[in-house]
Amino acid sequence: MTDHAYQRLPYLVSFEDHSLIKETYAGQLNRITLEGHLLRPDDRPSKTVLIFMHPSGLMHYLPMPLAMARAGHHVMTCGSRYPKNDSALIMEKVALDMGAHIRHAKEAFGYEKIILAGWSGGGSLSMFYQSEAEDPSITQTPAGDPVDVATAGLQPADGVLQLAAHVSRALILTEWLDASIIDEGDPDRRDDELNLYDPKNPNQPTYAAEFLERYIAAQVARNRRITAWVQERLAHLRQHKGPAAEQGFVVHGTMADPRWLDPTIDPNDRKPNWSFMGDPRMVNDAPAGLARFCTLRSWLSQWSYDLSGANGPACAKRISVPALVVGNTADDGCTPSHTNRIYEAIASSDKTKQLIQGATHYYFGQPDKLAAAVATVDGWLKERDFWD
Repeated sequence: MTDHAYQRLPYLVSFEDHSLIKETYAGQLNRITLEGHLLRPDDRPSKTVLIFMHPSGLMHYLPMPLAMARAGHHVMTCGSRYPKNDSALIMEKVALDMGAHIRHAKEAFGYEKIILAGWSGGGSLSMFYQSEAEDPSITQTPAGDPVDVATAGLQPADGVLQLAAHVSRALILTEWLDASIIDEGDPDRRDDELNLYDPKNPNQPTYAAEFLERYIAAQVARNRRITAWVQERLAHLRQHKGPAAEQGFVVHGTMADPRWLDPTIDPNDRKPNWSFMGDPRMVNDAPAGLARFCTLRSWLSQWSYDLSGANGPACAKRISVPALVVGNTADDGCTPSHTNRIYEAIASSDKTKQLIQGATHYYFGQPDKLAAAVATVDGWLKERDFWD
């Protein structure tokens, strides 16, 4: 495949926003400014652009977007209003941010065809956005705050890629929750029989089916307990402090998925006792753990098992455009069941699933696996005339 030189062109998108609450620090009131990079090959004009966007992560220098640009594709790496900090993130507002980037791609850069390149957590975001662009419905957040997604005029993409993607932030967090924690205010209070990291626990890998059934049920129950507390607390604050009242809190124990310790569960080529964030025992209570710091509204929008609207498979049922789902067989973040659930849920009659053998989540240190992923996406785009 030809290696194309490309220009990196930083850009800003700015628009008015009169939300009840400002979730991000500083900046102009009632205005959102988003950052992005356009990666434009020097020798290859195109009317098609790939949109890489994550709810809070910045994808400007990750291997896949750069490799797609070197392969001759035009790429935009797009930031939300919550860069590198998802503690107060509202998924409905991230969908509006994605819409602003897509509008900029068409109106400022002149692109005619948009392909959503949903990498990792960007996968369910892409599904969420596309489902609302094709079938608008959302007028409020799960907390009941008004948000104009349904009337925002979101422009549907022409195709959707799901690349090493998971099913949603709410679902994957629930699968990672430490089911042994029985008191959110005192994380040392644990059910010893559910504590994966207690060497004295009689339940050790390879885990029995009965133990896994109990553990998974306890994970879902814990998510629902937090959700119930959040709803009660938010109602109390609104009653006593007004409609904009908020509160932050900590969620302990968020990297205790039995899959990390027992690779026979949802099996692939990943190594045991490891996750894409490192040793799961350490990550479980480390500051960078998933959902560690939250606000009440953010929990309901991002992390609630029952209430979050950004449920990838549910959103995929409302998508009609061509879709490619790419799974990595040594992925230590998004295991095969995520890839399969996404693929099976997509309503489009034109959907394809491909696996990259031996590839980890990011392709770091795996140039051959990265090249295979790029070739897979490249071929799919060419087959559907998204290469011009």
